[in-house]
Amino acid sequence: MKRTLGVCYYPEHWPEDQWTSDAAQMVATGLTWVRIGEFGWSRMEPTPGNFTWDWLDRAIAVLGDAGLKVILGTPTATPPRWMVDKHPDMLAVDAEDRPRKFGSRRHYDFSHLGYREECRRIAEIMGQRYGKNPHVLAWQIDNEYDCHDTTLSYSDAARTGFQDWLAQRYQSCDALNRAWGNVFWSMEYDSFDQIDLPNLTVTEPNHPHQLAFRRYSSDQVVAFNKAQADALRKYTSAPLIHNYMGRIMTFDHWKVGADLDVASWDSYPIGFLSDRLEGTPAFKQAFLRQGHPDNQAFHHDLYRAVGKTRLWVMEQQPGPVNWAPYNPAPLPGMARLWAWEAFAHGAETVCYFRWRQAPFAQEQMHAGLLRPDSAPAPALAEARKVADEIETLAEVGTAQAQAALVLDYESAWAWDAQPQGADFEMFRLAFAAYCAMRRAGLNIDILPPDAGDLSAYKLVMAPGIMKLSDPLRQALAAFKGIALVGPRTDTKTDELSIPSPLGPNLSGADVTISLTESMPPDDAVPLQGGGQFVHWFEHLEGDAEVFVTTASGQPAVMGSANLRYLAGWPDPATFDQIIADVCTESSLTAHSLPDGLRIRDTATHRFVFNYADHPQDWQGTEIPAAGVHWETL
Repeated sequence: MKRTLGVCYYPEHWPEDQWTSDAAQMVATGLTWVRIGEFGWSRMEPTPGNFTWDWLDRAIAVLGDAGLKVILGTPTATPPRWMVDKHPDMLAVDAEDRPRKFGSRRHYDFSHLGYREECRRIAEIMGQRYGKNPHVLAWQIDNEYDCHDTTLSYSDAARTGFQDWLAQRYQSCDALNRAWGNVFWSMEYDSFDQIDLPNLTVTEPNHPHQLAFRRYSSDQVVAFNKAQADALRKYTSAPLIHNYMGRIMTFDHWKVGADLDVASWDSYPIGFLSDRLEGTPAFKQAFLRQGHPDNQAFHHDLYRAVGKTRLWVMEQQPGPVNWAPYNPAPLPGMARLWAWEAFAHGAETVCYFRWRQAPFAQEQMHAGLLRPDSAPAPALAEARKVADEIETLAEVGTAQAQAALVLDYESAWAWDAQPQGADFEMFRLAFAAYCAMRRAGLNIDILPPDAGDLSAYKLVMAPGIMKLSDPLRQALAAFKGIALVGPRTDTKTDELSIPSPLGPNLSGADVTISLTESMPPDDAVPLQGGGQFVHWFEHLEGDAEVFVTTASGQPAVMGSANLRYLAGWPDPATFDQIIADVCTESSLTAHSLPDGLRIRDTATHRFVFNYADHPQDWQGTEIPAAGVHWETL
């Protein structure tokens, strides 16, 4: 499949006599796709039941006649003012019991069944009108679930829905009380309508109560998305897509993705570095204008899996954004590098956000491919260069990964409910493991928690998985490579209580966690021979083989030849050594890549990406700053 470029465009923002020239310039730039419509509800339906499709009809015709393929978005992330007047209780409520207000976007509650029906209705009407339109060749449902912390709502609609969800899950309050351990602190319930949402309690709410609410809230996102997907599928065979975000763990992307055809995500490397990723001041300064060298790759690999091998980037940062604490411009070349990195990880399409910088409203400081005065912005030429390179580079397909990482959203919710250490977070732990494998130059697949076949890999990591699923447990028992699980893997029941026997219950390996400790940032557990564990350390007992010990002689890595438990959270250098040792045992070629230099193998090529702000050597080839190099395998 030929890789393509696209752009996000808002015809309702610009004079209609400008649409034709915009479309022609998009085609001249080498763009194939154009995304429209996802914020246009007030222009589609200005008042309830009064539809004005003529402007959208003409916009689709102008873009399509120019040779562009249209991605049409359902506008449900921006309900118009009249919708709030019609459903005043549709607004989400934050954890402090403060309702959100109209005046920006995403001002709705996933639990509100009236609003969900309005969304199904507009999706169905759009499907009826545009489902067979020859220019509309893909659909985006809503926009960026959970953006602005909108998965969790503490509204009356959420409370009622949660109580019903609990009744269906547990069937009786006695069963719920037992599962949650509500005898503790006399928290027992006599009826489901007594159960409130887990906010504004005097001290922390019961952990399984919090976990249940997170499960319920995720299910509402899944149901909200499915309602629109089902409505559209009646009228179109075009692929259905959602554009996920980076570092969002609040809902189960695997379950949302099951109802869609493609997973896309919105890639803002510089914004993420300053706003969403940990790092020392020196590290953030070194990559200030490039972004974290592993963040984009992690999300490409994640969403390629969520999309069942089909990955798009729906929004790619082209210049400074508007929403991070600080918003520097990318180094020259980064808009090209980011696009090629996406393609090397299997992306079919990369769409830049946006075509022209808006001169008004909340995103007017967000750069586009054009300036507000329509003059070219720096990334326009880089997009054109990528388009030219696509024409000359032979097809590149994804290659079989040597390594895999298991990622579980429910575990993230569990550790949010019971972190036990102020800096323990599922994303951080999983990302640390991923970064270590990527620094070794490995191709990595990200797998769901019910993965049942690991035979394609030589190395599998499963850090922080609350409770191993039966399929994964069986797959690990049969695995012929080396699996590293832990820390904090298989240490709880599915109700977030301590199991008996104590975890982890690894097949063929006598390992028991006898004591757990979390450590502040200025403390660590040193390992024999060098290295250290940070954040987290578990004391292990048992007769299994010990592969690594602490400086004081305690087991640090313990298990069998194929299945080993990692008792702590290695710092980056220690993670690198552990991965290097496992690669040696597994006959995997591990590279020791310098800071900012990363590789990715496809079926036909090896791509080398230099995130550094200075040239770096790759096996005798100088890779310029913010540069991309590829060679035939």
